[in-house]
Amino acid sequence: MVLYLGIDAGGTASKARLVDANGLRLGAGKAGPANTRIGLDALHRSLLDACTQALKDGGVADSDYGSVRVGMGIAGINRMGMKQQIQALDFPFANVQLTSDSIIANLGAHMGGDGAILILGTGSVGLIKRGEDSLSIGGYGFPISDEGSGAALGLSAIRHALRTLDGRTRPTQLSQAVTKQFDHAIPNVIAWMDDAAPADYAAFAPLVMEYAEIGDEIALSIVRDAAQHIERFIETIFAKGASRCVLMGGLAPRIKPWLRARVVEKLSAPLGDALDGALILAGLPIGSLASGR
Repeated sequence: MVLYLGIDAGGTASKARLVDANGLRLGAGKAGPANTRIGLDALHRSLLDACTQALKDGGVADSDYGSVRVGMGIAGINRMGMKQQIQALDFPFANVQLTSDSIIANLGAHMGGDGAILILGTGSVGLIKRGEDSLSIGGYGFPISDEGSGAALGLSAIRHALRTLDGRTRPTQLSQAVTKQFDHAIPNVIAWMDDAAPADYAAFAPLVMEYAEIGDEIALSIVRDAAQHIERFIETIFAKGASRCVLMGGLAPRIKPWLRARVVEKLSAPLGDALDGALILAGLPIGSLASGR
């Protein structure tokens, strides 16, 4: 029997879902970050780890891996030459289809149909799909892009915390909570920054949201700024002719209440998730995906 494995590889984690030809879920897996910026070897390990977990969870023997068709959506795969390098990696499967994490999110959100998404996770990116054509908005990589994302929230929190430590601004509960993680010492922050990845910055996003919800003035300014960027994303998506737009990603539910009502009213509910999109990419018929739910 042919099996289908979908992989959603993002900046914070990589997730896998295994289904049979009828769309019935058989197994799941989760591994570390799989953004291309972590390096090809680390990326390969994360992808294989997520795949192996899902296959073992589904009771698939090593000898049957050759019957598995895989679809992978990988953050950062559009960087120059990266797709070709990943295609050259060794995977023990019947077939591996590769694309970006935003493409699989769009496929899942609209079950292969036309529409737009705005992903708000570790990073941020908008994607409009019309037939075989797609148009990306933003998503150029942290720190030059990814406005309104978890990494952007974390970066702003770190910047504000440093300003409180050197006396340029008044401390708040948020800044104190951030600097506490570095023993309130600027050299510790700088040392951390040297090796910090986007996911490390995004780890501070829940703190920002928590303190914004209780009225911390720095947290409020960060979240309101992020909301403005997100609203501009959505306005641009519709200005470019999208028929519907879905908000996706781990940060989306938390920040949606901060958007203006007239913007939220334009949004649609997703028909599926990014792993559904990865399974569509792998070749699973959409009808089987719907019937397997």
